Amino acid sequence: MQQAEDFRAEVETLAALLEPLAEDGFATPTLFKGWTIDDVIGHLHMFDHAALLTLQSDAAFASFFGRIAAGLAQGRTLLETQYPWLDGLRGRALFDRWRTTAHAVADAYGATDPKRRVKWAGPEMSALSSITARQMETWAHGQEVFDALGADRQETDRIRNICHLGVSTYGWTFANRNLGAPQPAPFVRLTGPSGAVWTWNDPQDENAVIGAAVDFARVVAQTRNIADTPLVTRGRAAADWMAIAQCFAGAPEDPPPPGARHKA
Repeated sequence: MQQAEDFRAEVETLAALLEPLAEDGFATPTLFKGWTIDDVIGHLHMFDHAALLTLQSDAAFASFFGRIAAGLAQGRTLLETQYPWLDGLRGRALFDRWRTTAHAVADAYGATDPKRRVKWAGPEMSALSSITARQMETWAHGQEVFDALGADRQETDRIRNICHLGVSTYGWTFANRNLGAPQPAPFVRLTGPSGAVWTWNDPQDENAVIGAAVDFARVVAQTRNIADTPLVTRGRAAADWMAIAQCFAGAPEDPPPPGARHKA
């Protein structure tokens, strides 16, 4: 799967930023819920491990994720559920383990039938969707790391995978909040980093989202509020969608308030 290699490239883009970081640099706080860079890498590592287990067997994934779900049910945060599993792993050692595991994920999914069904925290999905979600999460959490370190990420057209996930989760965004998704779904026209133009859904002059692919990805992955981007929405359905867009599994999450997320 090309998407497995796109995930690998996303991992290496973040790894290249972190490679020269001093040990104490991993304790740098980000603007995402106050998580440190250590917290972010630990989170990515835990769910990359889960992505390997779901290819191993449904039972292996259920056993692992069951402990996370139990912790959440007891009122623990997602971040708190990773501490016992990491067992003190942090800093450079955690960074190295995450990078090794992520490459194993890319190798495993690259050798898997894209249509294979796999379990996950939300509904089961295809292996293709699963590895695309890993790319999205690595890219999205990578954003707060780039922001915290005051760096700009060199974006590429592999961002199209994340945009496609964002469009595909239009219905999920509303259903996750027990809302009906307005129909028809808005037309989406985005310009990739290379200048390529990508479109989804039927053309509609008064029901559309138009702009840069990177901005759209930031909104659906909730790394920026739409007010902090030049994205254009036309019509009520498009505006309502972009106000709550969520392309990741889990309970409903609100986008960051305007101005809350930015480069240091």
